[in-house]
Amino acid sequence: MGNSKKRIATLAVAGLAAGMTLTACAGAGGGGSAGTDGADEITVIMVGNPQMQDIEQLTEDTFTADTGISVNYTILPENELRDKVTQDVATQAGQYDVVSVGAYEVPIWAQNGWLKPLDSYVADDSDYDADDLLEPMVESLSYDDALYALPFYGESSFLMYRKDVLEKEGLTMPERPTWDEVADVAAKVDGAEKGMKGICLRGLPGWGEMFAPLTTVVNTFGGTWFTEDWEAQVDSPEFTEAVNFYVDLVKKHGEAGASQAGFTECLNAMSQGKVAMWYDATSAAGSLEDPSVSGIAGNVGYAFAPTMETDSSGWLWTWSWAMPETTQNADAAAEFMKWATSSEYEQIVGEQLGWSRVPAGKRESTYSIPEYEEAAGDFGPITLQSIEEADPINPGVQPRPTVGVQFVGIPEFADLGTKVSQEISAVIAGDGTVEDALADGQALAEEVAANYR
Repeated sequence: MGNSKKRIATLAVAGLAAGMTLTACAGAGGGGSAGTDGADEITVIMVGNPQMQDIEQLTEDTFTADTGISVNYTILPENELRDKVTQDVATQAGQYDVVSVGAYEVPIWAQNGWLKPLDSYVADDSDYDADDLLEPMVESLSYDDALYALPFYGESSFLMYRKDVLEKEGLTMPERPTWDEVADVAAKVDGAEKGMKGICLRGLPGWGEMFAPLTTVVNTFGGTWFTEDWEAQVDSPEFTEAVNFYVDLVKKHGEAGASQAGFTECLNAMSQGKVAMWYDATSAAGSLEDPSVSGIAGNVGYAFAPTMETDSSGWLWTWSWAMPETTQNADAAAEFMKWATSSEYEQIVGEQLGWSRVPAGKRESTYSIPEYEEAAGDFGPITLQSIEEADPINPGVQPRPTVGVQFVGIPEFADLGTKVSQEISAVIAGDGTVEDALADGQALAEEVAANYR
């Protein structure tokens, strides 16, 4: 995004975040820099994705050995992490020095005064090179021209497919497929190998689980959660068509146990050869191409996020590190955050674990590392282009009241998206209809919209 779009996004989130139902208790639990000097231990809570498992493995012999700062990690599944972190930060309980958060939470929490600004830690640190961070990531983690989180890795979304399976079946995947083309291929490769299904799509409830991919489908089918003037659209024809398409595809040709399959379950299914395709985060490619954890490394093809009525549909996200205002170990926490998002850390991952596993998508320089370019030859360029093409301000065919590709940038969306996803997950499991689920969702969305009209 350009600077004008950045100002629009910031103003939109700033105005809407005022509706947050939880209220920050300024100064609760302390804060500031008191007690930070000489800290030798910090607490970090993070999502249980492969990149986070890697940093836990590497920390003691690198960061701790160099700085003397010990890191106590808590790793949780995505939905559990979000509940735990939101509760801790919003109530200012002060249990953690560093938390895993994303582009949805940061501007809202920063506006509420729950996070420490980070500019003073990175601006004058030439070794860190903040100017090397990709602009879309910086913008998504900023509020009122201040940076409140550092990106660990960035991502968009794309289609991953077994190029060897498609070739054997005489099929070709376009570089920019439509969803109709994807559904056609899914039907043809379903059963191509023993126990193989056509595609994996998230069915696990959660605004950031199922509705991350599903909202991109809604967008490109011409739907939206809300119109520009805050009219709820959850039961609109376009929204309904998109959800019916998604549910039908996963029920006919999707993974076993789809109603309980999230990112991790789909990653495992794809890595183990149980599905021929998967639409999800670009960051998954590093694991798929690592032969130490994937049985299909070297046999994966990549295509841009499928579309229908839009030119592109990939989401924009970054799992990042933020520092709650309550931390008593700000200096040590900042040292960890800078190390974990540095080019130095990328080198450590590449040299010790393999270059495909580098937590990329956040630094321009990553894409000029010869070893990474070779390891990410099939997915690196398309990842970077997908990130650059993602448009959080205009992700669909109509104007939006706020920002976000795969989410709506208001505090209430976490609850709204999760509740609607629970009903759709039940439909995937065989209980109820999409129309009934979306009728209930429309009523919930109208209650939210009434707060903004």
